This record gives sequence, structure tokens and C-alpha cells, in this order.
Amino acid sequence: MNKVRLGRTEIVVNKNGFGALPVQRVSMEEAKVILRKAYENGIHFFDSARAYSNSEEKIGQALHDVRHEIYISTKTMATNVEDFWKDLSMSLEMLQTDYIDIYQFHNPSFCPKPNDGTGLYEAMLEAKRQGKIRYIGLTNHGIDVALEALESDLYDTLQFPFSYLASEKEERLVHLCKEKDIGFICMKALSGGLISRSDAAYAYMQQYDNALPIWGIQKESELDEFISYQDHPPVLNEEIKALIAHDQKELAGNFCRGCGYCMPCPQGIVINQCARMSLMLRRAPAAGWLSEKWQAEMKKIEECIHCGKCMSHCPYGLNTPELLQKNYEDYQTFLK
Repeated sequence: MNKVRLGRTEIVVNKNGFGALPVQRVSMEEAKVILRKAYENGIHFFDSARAYSNSEEKIGQALHDVRHEIYISTKTMATNVEDFWKDLSMSLEMLQTDYIDIYQFHNPSFCPKPNDGTGLYEAMLEAKRQGKIRYIGLTNHGIDVALEALESDLYDTLQFPFSYLASEKEERLVHLCKEKDIGFICMKALSGGLISRSDAAYAYMQQYDNALPIWGIQKESELDEFISYQDHPPVLNEEIKALIAHDQKELAGNFCRGCGYCMPCPQGIVINQCARMSLMLRRAPAAGWLSEKWQAEMKKIEECIHCGKCMSHCPYGLNTPELLQKNYEDYQTFLK
């Protein structure tokens, strides 16, 4: 079983972290079965967020009795001290614990620091002094904020999207974390579903011994795949290298990652799916995406008012209205 150490936190777990965003979409009973099975099969790192509806509650229900055998990271989107303490209190209650291993600022638009006027970093330090959190982390989708966090040396961990579709700048983040002994938690290792071969994603991640991928899991069958890799890890053989090279050529660049920070759209467009529909049609069974439901959703693109809200919130700087229009035009060719 491959292990990874999260930098100076000295947290050592196997190279399968559990990303608990998707379990908010299943019932409490289903979630408890999946989470418990993960724990019983050696997955001991669980990542959630206050913003993930009842994800924290499901972790608490499933794993409160083994709390001291697992590591929990969760997040706050608070922009002021009052909301910070409210979020932390609620997370502790939902998770049924009196401490959180890694408490993270959730995709802030800036890098919180001492004396920046917000009091947020000072609140983190106070929570740590009180024993309510052990380590301080930051998650982001913007490389500039991520780099600032690393250079500040104020954070024990960084959580950032990383997959074999990453740019050289994003690869540099992983190496910089290792140089600075900062734990690197890798989200979106399957690039929001665009990478369809989990074995290829896993094999690629094996090259980075300091990176802990947190796989987004909501089905037992998905969990079983990653559990199987613990004893028989996929290797970066010629077949997988060729697949990765093909995907990098086809997908790398200006594509929608599906992160959802552009939402909600004032016109009701499901931007984080519609803006990448062309890729989904070519990389997944097309029938589901060509249903009456999705035809209606894609048609909403005609109602785009080019208000610019989605562009201003996109952490990747994409021209979202242009992407939507291109995807809509391509989608119509599939309907003919």
C-alpha cells in the first residue's frame, strides 16, 4: 500500500483520500455504507466542507466511533470572523468531533494573512490555540492565490486541482510544496469527469510522492476501483502513457473544469455542464446528454445576456459565454 506524508503535518495515509463532496447526493444510509467501507479498507483521510450541504453530517454519522483512527479536513468560506466561528462550530457538531485535523479556507479570492484587516488568519490561530483545529490549510482554483499561500509559509497544506491535464505552472505547485514541506492535497484528479480512466489517473499520481489525491466518490463501485489499486497499483506503462498523451492533446488548454464557481447563472444556465458538453459527449455515453432534459438545458444558452458574471468568477479566466456558444453549436450537430 503506497503511503503519502502531508508535509510538516506529519500526517501519513495511503494514497487514497476520500473526497466527500459527492456523498451529499446520496441518502444517509448509502453514504454511511460507502464511508464505512472506505475506512475498513484502509482509507483514513476524509475531506469535506461546510458548503457541501450534509456531507459533514454523513461523515460524523458513519465514522464518529473511529474518529481517532482517521483524519478529517474540512473548509470554511467565511469572509469575516463571526462567520468563521459559526462555520467551525457547525462543522464540529456535524462531524461529531471536538477537533478538525486540517481546517481550510475554501477557495478565497485572496490569501488570508495576519494583519490583513479581516481577522481570518488570526481566527485560525485562535482555533488552533483552543485545540479545535490541528493544522491550517487553504484550497484554491486560482494559481496566483495558491502561490501566494505557499510563499507566505503560513499554511500547512494546499489543496488544488491537479491531474495529468495540468499545466507546467500547476506541476510546479506540487514540486514547490515538496520543497517547502507543505502538504499537497490534490482535488479533481479526474478533472471533473473528463478523465474516464481512473487507473490512468492513479498511475500518473504515483509520480508525485508528496501528493494526496482525494477521489470524489458517491458510488460503491467507484470506491471499489480505488480500493483495488491499493494492493495492485496501476503502473505508468506504454498503454497508459499513450492514453495520457492523447488526452493531453485533446483536452489540455481552455476547457471548463466543471468546478461550478461561475454559478448560479441569472438566466438559469447550468454553466458548469453546458460549457463542457462537447467534451462530455465524446467521453461518456452520449444518450444521457442528448435527453429532452439536457436539450432544454442547452437551449437556455440562447438566453445568455452576456452579463459577465460567470467570467468574473471563473478561476481559470475562461471566456464562458464564448465557450457556451461553441458547445451549443456543436451540441446541435449531435441532434441532427
